[in-house]
Amino acid sequence: MAGQPDLGRADLVAMLAQLTDRPTDLPERIGSMELAWLVHLVEQRYDRQLDLTDDQLARVRTVDDALAVFQTVLTTAADG
Repeated sequence: MAGQPDLGRADLVAMLAQLTDRPTDLPERIGSMELAWLVHLVEQRYDRQLDLTDDQLARVRTVDDALAVFQTVLTTAADG
């Protein structure tokens, strides 16, 4: 897959909704368990292991942060 992955904020919110009972229409902070869930589901969706650095993991506090990190990692992996 070259270029930008087809992963959007709505995808991540829907993935989180599988884990929690939180509303899916509000911006949300995410915790470490939720981040681990997202990493797992993104790895399954793209059939690849995401080797996130400690710095990348530390930057993830919200769904938007997670989206930015995942898009960067997926794009880098596709281009590399």
